[in-house]
Amino acid sequence: MLKAALVLGAVLLAVPAAAEAQEKADAAPLPAICTSSSMAGMDMGAKPAASSGMAMPMDEAHKAMMAGMDKMQTDMMAGMQAEDIDVAFVCGMIAHHMGAVQMSEVELKYGKDEWARHLAQKIIDAQRKEIDDMTKWLEKNAK
Repeated sequence: MLKAALVLGAVLLAVPAAAEAQEKADAAPLPAICTSSSMAGMDMGAKPAASSGMAMPMDEAHKAMMAGMDKMQTDMMAGMQAEDIDVAFVCGMIAHHMGAVQMSEVELKYGKDEWARHLAQKIIDAQRKEIDDMTKWLEKNAK
């Protein structure tokens, strides 16, 4: 009986700590470098030059990355409209993973850093496997 009370006490103490840790992870901002570059906030077409007000075109790599992000967001929103929340989640995650694959393919095409290129290939391999798993789950479970 004492063991059960101790285990229950430990669980009750752990639950708020786990919830607090998750809240911190959810609220964690992107690293500053991810939001402070000259490309941050750029739309698909152009970004106004700070001094002239003129539009500066994006390079091909950034256009490809942004096109993939735009498609991913559209597909995620469409997939998440499913009435069954499990199906909505899986459909949204498939689109999310497809976006990660597309971003990684852009890195492989345009990127030069070997570490980043290696990471991109690992992401492609892992995400394609998960897309396949989720697609099979949908075929079996979606009604």
